[in-house]
Amino acid sequence: MDDDLGPIALGVVVERDRGSLPFALLHGEPLVACAAWAVGEAGIQLVDLTTPWADVREAGMALVWHDALCPMTPPAFLAGCVRRAVTAGVVVAGVLPVTDTVTEIVETDRGPMLGATHDRDGLRRLASPLVLPGPAVAGLDDWPPVELATALAALRSRFEVVLVEAPPSARRVRTPEDLSALAALTAP
Repeated sequence: MDDDLGPIALGVVVERDRGSLPFALLHGEPLVACAAWAVGEAGIQLVDLTTPWADVREAGMALVWHDALCPMTPPAFLAGCVRRAVTAGVVVAGVLPVTDTVTEIVETDRGPMLGATHDRDGLRRLASPLVLPGPAVAGLDDWPPVELATALAALRSRFEVVLVEAPPSARRVRTPEDLSALAALTAP
């Protein structure tokens, strides 16, 4: 952050309703601390969910909704998402390409059966962050839902949303195995 310019946005590291996983250690630090460090390094001023929404709206700044389960999202990517949201006046969501095979399960009179396999090229999975430009923040009556997918769906019905491909290190941790994979991917 350039101290002369001040923060580029307000930001929340969301750890609520994620169980104990945000407090698991990655490279010796809790995931939530890694995520908070990245937000700070990006020049984003941290606030928390106890901050009155009226104060957030009054600040007139973009709001970064960063998931503690995407702890290694690079600060430069976070800052770039803020710039894009502010410059274009759109909600920006970090996403990753889907690499798994996605096949439908179809209910038949003989029970569940495999259905169509979807082309992965058009599929994305939500990572982090979700960035709301100032006008979107001003248009909300309260904090977005803490679940990023739910927040994105609600915002998409009211604002233009742009999906931006995140780097692989921004992947979401859902299990201890995911944590091990992320630790290997981001080893110093």
